[in-house]
Amino acid sequence: MTTMKPLLAALCFLAAAHVGAADAPSEKDMAAYLLVYFKDPTHSLYFALSSDGYRFTDVNRGQPVLEGAKVAEQKGIRDPHIARGPDGAFYLAMTDLHIFAQREGLRDTEWQRDGKAYGWGNNRALVLMKSPDLIEWSRSNLRVDLSYPGLDDIGCAWAPETIYDAEAGRMMIYFTMRFGNGNNRVYYAHTDDDFTKLVSKPELLFWYPKEVSYIDADITRVGDKFHLFYDPHDGGAGIKHMVSDTLTRGYIYEPDWVDPEPAACEAPNLWKRIGEEKWVLMYDIYGINPHNFGFSETSDFKTYRNLGRFNEGVMKAANFSSPKHGSVIHLTKAEADRLAARWKLDQY
Repeated sequence: MTTMKPLLAALCFLAAAHVGAADAPSEKDMAAYLLVYFKDPTHSLYFALSSDGYRFTDVNRGQPVLEGAKVAEQKGIRDPHIARGPDGAFYLAMTDLHIFAQREGLRDTEWQRDGKAYGWGNNRALVLMKSPDLIEWSRSNLRVDLSYPGLDDIGCAWAPETIYDAEAGRMMIYFTMRFGNGNNRVYYAHTDDDFTKLVSKPELLFWYPKEVSYIDADITRVGDKFHLFYDPHDGGAGIKHMVSDTLTRGYIYEPDWVDPEPAACEAPNLWKRIGEEKWVLMYDIYGINPHNFGFSETSDFKTYRNLGRFNEGVMKAANFSSPKHGSVIHLTKAEADRLAARWKLDQY
């Protein structure tokens, strides 16, 4: 097997999905948090660890753990999301898109296709990775437009996230997609066990009550409810919330914005504080310079306490800055220690 190394050229990913995975540990086994994120200048992947959910330390001292240029069709990744499956394996999904590719000399045009016809970004691919241990990974480059008939004219495939669908008995991937240069909406499909391809055609996850774009969905199961946060472009850019009893249908529209940010934000991600009935809503505040993450905390999903931004309140980024579009999961102490040892991180 090939170990994931920083700035490594080829990364000969093998079928780690079949090796070493076990049943997922429960919350009582958890002792740390892993944050995955990317940065605009590099279009690459970063990891940060935390033992308390307040102070995060980048495992590679602010340098990428994986270069987007080595794994993506467009030589750059965005919007990384990590989840743990019921098999105990880690599922990492990313947008295959480089928004500065022309400037960096990677292509002759601003986008892969005509911007007037297909809009901003207009990518068609996602990067899917799976690992039993956060060290060794399998990888697949998924061309969404080639997956099923009728998708050949999609205008984008952005911000993929995964969650286990117990009803279907499969991992579900959901992401932002549009046709041509129409409105962005959120679609879902199921993947094969190896996390290499779609096994169902993407279907609309929910309708927004206005004819506007809505992007960046994030779903978390809390008890017997599914909480969905997302960013509708409805007179601004911020975060709204919906709830359903069922993962793939029945979300009830709530009109209120839940983020406290005066600046534009997107990419919500919800994570639980270990051992507490508190959930943290994290979001990417792209409307400020430099970029930063913002945080709000809730116990009832009705009221939210503003925790501020990284290094402007109780949340700390120890050795990195300007993160974009991230997600957080729990790790056991053994998993966190193994990841720290891999990157020679003394403490987190």
